[in-house]
Amino acid sequence: ILMACAPFLELALNPAFLIIATNNAPAPGPGAGAYSVAKAGLTQLARVAALEMAAKGIRVNVLHPNAVFDTSLWSEELLKERADSYGISVDAYKARNLLGVEITSSDVAAMACAAAGPVFAKTTGAQIPIDGGDERVI
Repeated sequence: ILMACAPFLELALNPAFLIIATNNAPAPGPGAGAYSVAKAGLTQLARVAALEMAAKGIRVNVLHPNAVFDTSLWSEELLKERADSYGISVDAYKARNLLGVEITSSDVAAMACAAAGPVFAKTTGAQIPIDGGDERVI
């Protein structure tokens, strides 16, 4: 898709291509092998694309959200099961990062807008975590 979009992006003002990957790429966890390898491959592809497309003025950056619980992937039952496995409440599970905050899909969307906009106009090849601070990534 990126290569098919490249000719159009070359004509744009401040073109940017964003890959939404996952915190699981820089900080994999057990039991998610297929997911991890797919997202790690996508992240590597974005890194190569950043190298190849920079000469055309096209920025390619990666966002690594973690634990975005306000999506259909997370049912109340699954959240309770995961929280119970840590011996904590669901609210504590949702905020188990260094800042102690819950990450929402709106947070990811806001970062995507920022990364595609003028604030990141001179940035390519970046991998940006949206995770509230994760000791495994820092």
